[in-house]
Amino acid sequence: MSKVIVIGAGIAGIASAIRLRAKGYEVEVYEANSYPGGKLSDFEAAGFRFDAGPSLFTMPQLVEELFTLFNEDVKSHFAYKKLDIGCHYFYEDGTNFVSPTNIDAFADVIAAKLGEEKKSVLDYFKKSAFLYEITLPIFLQNSLHKLKTYINKKGLKGIFNLWRLNLFSTMHEVNSKRFKNAKTIQFFNRFATYNGSNPYMAPATLNIIPHLEYGIGVFFPNKGMVSITNSLVELGERHSVQFHYNQKVEQILTENARVTGVKINGHIIKSDLVICNMDIYPAYKKLLPQIKMPERVKNQESSSSALVFYWGVQKEFKQLGLHNILFSADYKKEFDAIFNDATVDNDPTIYINITSKLKPSDAPSGAENWFVMINVPANTGQDWDALIAKAKENIIEKVNRLLKVDLKAYLVYEKVLDPRSIELKTSSHKGALYGTSSNDKMAAFFRHPNYSSTIEQLYFCGGSVHPGGGIPLCLLSAKITEKLVNKKKGKE
Repeated sequence: MSKVIVIGAGIAGIASAIRLRAKGYEVEVYEANSYPGGKLSDFEAAGFRFDAGPSLFTMPQLVEELFTLFNEDVKSHFAYKKLDIGCHYFYEDGTNFVSPTNIDAFADVIAAKLGEEKKSVLDYFKKSAFLYEITLPIFLQNSLHKLKTYINKKGLKGIFNLWRLNLFSTMHEVNSKRFKNAKTIQFFNRFATYNGSNPYMAPATLNIIPHLEYGIGVFFPNKGMVSITNSLVELGERHSVQFHYNQKVEQILTENARVTGVKINGHIIKSDLVICNMDIYPAYKKLLPQIKMPERVKNQESSSSALVFYWGVQKEFKQLGLHNILFSADYKKEFDAIFNDATVDNDPTIYINITSKLKPSDAPSGAENWFVMINVPANTGQDWDALIAKAKENIIEKVNRLLKVDLKAYLVYEKVLDPRSIELKTSSHKGALYGTSSNDKMAAFFRHPNYSSTIEQLYFCGGSVHPGGGIPLCLLSAKITEKLVNKKKGKE
């Protein structure tokens, strides 16, 4: 039985371990932290429970697949529900609406609230679904760096339709042509933030993202987002995947251009195959000092990061839901601040996630657990203490203005997460949430592949490599990595 070492128990590392265990490999996962999940973890304080990182759950079939590999019933171990309401939206001029996840109902809302023609909205989602159908087999389910991806029926269909993927237009350019109301354009531009990009620079191919939320659906795990991590770790453990915590890998060992194992606390652990779930930049810099870092890894633009305030709020807000967006007045100015000036705009778009809306035990009676996030630049040495203080002031002022409340009077708990602490906890280069940005029409092709081109039996998964960041893409990266390993081993 071949032995596999997985470095990092992030969601992609966990999924890779499960997939390879299902193929008969002996799998051990080494995690530097005392807990699994990376960003997909949680914590409790002052009677509140907070999901620490990702808060939007889409494409649950990718989680279900992992249970079916062992013929297990996912419902017995991981429960979730589909949501009828996606998000509550608030604009500076007082416009606000609740978005149904049903496309037809959503189109009615946009027509009524923003004056768009319903047909324009429906046509937009048809195009989004088409983009998804074409890009899924090429960009999301297979390695972009293998010829086999393209020389098959689905691959050739994708190639022949490349001209329809809007690779050479930005999201904003396409959205501006499709809609007449600036608020609608801002609404659809927002989806660039799902992978840490700038809608004024990112290719319009990213307009597939609305299909994930509205065409496939938005879901909520009954026990919180962390239950994705917990249920998968438990799945792995039931089938003899070994998880080792507080075990920091110091180096990936190689000999004659082939992996031989890893070094942990000075000890050598031999392995036939290594899958690295660590962010690709520190993986080369720290774990592979004997290998020259690829130029594309050195030079790629970092995605945005996040500034998160975990607030315990001693009040219930009836006008808010599970997901809430308070838009900035000038979206382009906000993204210019992040990507051009490497700073935080004075009027950032605010995302508020409140899981106690659907899971009341996450907050004391009469209170709510607020996960408050704004997009910020990756860490390049900014004065974060000053930026955090100013951002908190601006966020509270905006919440007070739009929700007509004195928020400070109700704050009873606070914890802060910024790019520095994101980098420290997750080894994400510069604290970037998604590795590299997609602010280039060829960004998908420039992401590091899921394998090493110079070291045999070394593979990569997670948000910093192909196909990108976010829970669905991380799970897909594990699937792609499994395919590559099995092809090499002749186990397809």
